[in-house]
Amino acid sequence: MGKSTAVERFLEGTAVPHVYVTGVYQATSRQQLAAAAQAVRESRQPLPSGEGLFPERPLSWRDWLARLSVAAANEPIVVVLDEFPWLTTQDPSLEGELQAQWDRVLSRLPVLLILIGSDVTMMSRLATHDRPLFGRLRQLVVPALDPGEVAEALPTWPAARVIDAALVTGGYPRLLADLADSGAPTIEDYVRASLTEDLSPLVATGRLTLDSEFPDAASAYRVLSTIGADEKARLGFTDIVVSMADDADNNVARTATTRALRILTDDKQLIVREAPAWTDSTSRLRRYRLTDPYLRFWFRYVERQVEAIRRGRADLAISRFDRDWSSWRGRAVEPLVRTAVDRLAPREPRLAGVEAVDAWWTRDGQTEIDLVARDARATSYLGTIKWRASGVTRRDVAALDQARALVPRSRDAKLLAVAADGEAPAGADLFLTAGDLLEAWR
Repeated sequence: MGKSTAVERFLEGTAVPHVYVTGVYQATSRQQLAAAAQAVRESRQPLPSGEGLFPERPLSWRDWLARLSVAAANEPIVVVLDEFPWLTTQDPSLEGELQAQWDRVLSRLPVLLILIGSDVTMMSRLATHDRPLFGRLRQLVVPALDPGEVAEALPTWPAARVIDAALVTGGYPRLLADLADSGAPTIEDYVRASLTEDLSPLVATGRLTLDSEFPDAASAYRVLSTIGADEKARLGFTDIVVSMADDADNNVARTATTRALRILTDDKQLIVREAPAWTDSTSRLRRYRLTDPYLRFWFRYVERQVEAIRRGRADLAISRFDRDWSSWRGRAVEPLVRTAVDRLAPREPRLAGVEAVDAWWTRDGQTEIDLVARDARATSYLGTIKWRASGVTRRDVAALDQARALVPRSRDAKLLAVAADGEAPAGADLFLTAGDLLEAWR
């Protein structure tokens, strides 16, 4: 999220000479090297002797890196290789050459080397023991802005509206900036205005992101769409297979689904596999949920409406949003609430001892508990989350009380009620509002 922009801002804030090289998708190695030499000549803070470093195109990455060592001989420099996976795809020797030049020369000079890539798994593999750069990297994943940072971006918004904004934008800096600049008083107003234009950031960003992630993985994209577009956005394996089997036999669909889920959970980390509290991750009750709030929103309200928006029928997209936004939001907020309670536990005395926060549900799906906060031996709190105008009612608390007999190790559990705002309901041992949840990120 905003990796390149963050590094650019860092470079602009220093007086240190630097070179910023951006890999080009499917460009040849020769073209990449020519662009790397050009980047040295065009730097806003030129390297020492930058003009004379590349009188001709470097013949290899070893040649290019060796010339940089000349520039760093007398003063510090910063070297940025953006879209690093695209550079190594065309020349797999780059990793090895980088390791050799780093060990022999560059590590002894005042050089800060920054490698940037969008594929988390591919970048993480650079640091594994069988790769040339093992032991030489300090990794940093740049996540989307968290709800606390969303609150900083929208300083006049009350806590409940901030959380709404986090659910819709996912903390994407581009979307948050667009929201703040729009002057919309609520997230609903922002969404309705954005859905009238197919090139608005809210509509276009999802497609741009997914096209870069899945240029050739149609099955993975379809699984992602199936989960995201569903009203609950948390389907079981069989539910996904049924969707995939529309135009294939069941065995083919199961194989395609299994392969796609592996890509989405392990490689792309866009899907999380969930199991009920007090069961392990291999439970047959597992279900799948998109990790990215913005993509959950985009698949639900944008993906299948883009063509309607383009032909001037934004009213169809807006109507669907208005129809079930309230109920969808009530479910979409649940993972955020569980994360907040988990983050609050170390500093909230009433949550002392909580080590994990999950949901719990039965095999038939008829009974579900929104929140189970527990330690290794017993449930500390059973919780209900009601993100609606009426908040948590006495009836909701009574149902939670009865669930003590259903959820394993919960006989002595206390009751936790979570709502956007309002007063604590009778019978709840702990009541949290949107303002309390935001404290988890402050």
